[in-house]
Amino acid sequence: MPSGTVKYVGPEGSWGFIARDDKQPKVFLHVSEVQKVGFEAIEKGQRWRFDLKTGRDGRMSATDLEFFGSDR
Repeated sequence: MPSGTVKYVGPEGSWGFIARDDKQPKVFLHVSEVQKVGFEAIEKGQRWRFDLKTGRDGRMSATDLEFFGSDR
């Protein structure tokens, strides 16, 4: 299961990007995935383990999140 840190959060906080620990390309994160595991918002510095799913546009996004800390 890949892991990484939220490095960017969009202006309204409804999406962001996770920089992967394995140095692979960043992964899109939608706030609905965060809310599924009991968090209200995406915040910079959150550390997540996640599964990957391919979106309709072919890009990878994070799903089935597991929180494991913060770098803040």
